[in-house]
Amino acid sequence: MQYRRLGKTGIQASIIGLGTEHLDRKDYSIVEETIHAALETGINMMDVFMPGSDVRQKIGKALKGNRDKVMIQGHIGSTELNQLYYTSRDLSVCRTYFENLMRDLQTDYIDFGMLYLIDNEQTFHQVFHSDIVRYAEKLKKDGIIRGIGASSHDPVIAKKIVETGIVDLLMFSINPAFDMFPADMHIFGYLANEYDKSRLLEFDPKRLELYRTCEMLDIPITVMKTLGGGRLLSEEYSPFAKPLTVHQCIHYALSRPSVSSVLVGCQSRKEVETAVAYLEADPADLDYTEAIRSMNSNFMGSCVYCNHCQPCPAGIDIAAVTKYLDIASMDKNAVSQGIGQHYRELSAHASDCIQCGSCEKRCPFSVPIISNMEKARSIFNY
Repeated sequence: MQYRRLGKTGIQASIIGLGTEHLDRKDYSIVEETIHAALETGINMMDVFMPGSDVRQKIGKALKGNRDKVMIQGHIGSTELNQLYYTSRDLSVCRTYFENLMRDLQTDYIDFGMLYLIDNEQTFHQVFHSDIVRYAEKLKKDGIIRGIGASSHDPVIAKKIVETGIVDLLMFSINPAFDMFPADMHIFGYLANEYDKSRLLEFDPKRLELYRTCEMLDIPITVMKTLGGGRLLSEEYSPFAKPLTVHQCIHYALSRPSVSSVLVGCQSRKEVETAVAYLEADPADLDYTEAIRSMNSNFMGSCVYCNHCQPCPAGIDIAAVTKYLDIASMDKNAVSQGIGQHYRELSAHASDCIQCGSCEKRCPFSVPIISNMEKARSIFNY
């Protein structure tokens, strides 16, 4: 295993970490097999955001005797409602679920207390201008958590979080489809105009600002959505001419500024070993450039979240809605879990679409946006 420093904390994190969401509702034997495989391969970074006691207790049991070998990201604000993933900004509820997390994991500390799912101005205000952030700061002062983290999918809000000076770590969604930036062009080289800009695909400048800010402030990033919910690996759903591999996606994320660890969701020993095999892969097999560059007719009709379709007169963030739709299309359980919550927190939804067609006229890839809005309204029921 290779390790990278987690910013100012000085802690060394495995460049490949374990996302545990897919262990939810699995038998203990699967949880134990996956956790033990991670430990054996040198993985020491783990994210546990699921609010249910069952999966937390199984993870705690599997970690027994090895707690000191892993760093856990535990979330403040991840709760349940009617046995579904939910986000709460009520301090008493947040405190209960966080304390239950430690009890279920059989530990008296959490390495990083993650301020959960801050994706818009409203949730930013609810967390950073409330007792929730003060609760996290007290946990850190008392040694119950070793650092404060936050999770976000929005680069503007994530940058704002980082600039508060409160967080020690950011968990952010990174993959080629979200960034749209060629493999052999370093971000800072691009900023310095050292490369031919005509080779740019469509890099979101707001993401560039976020990565640069994290690098400047020495805030490490742990990566979620590395595989795009599996979409980037799929012949049918990949926005590129051909699907990427697990190793190409990992390599892409690790090449972004300030990234310390890429958290890959696994639910078996085989999946852990597949992810960790990245370390021994032939460099030629890690090159994702061809897949991204060779955009042929198969690319048409696929949303790459580039936002050329904006502005929407109804205020819909079309890229975000489509992103959540794509993930939900790959995994039907996503609607009742985190993706459904992300979708609900958008300021406008697919049901607000007035079918004016202005977005489709501007889309360079002929995406059937109106049809996608209908699908999203049907899937998310909102």
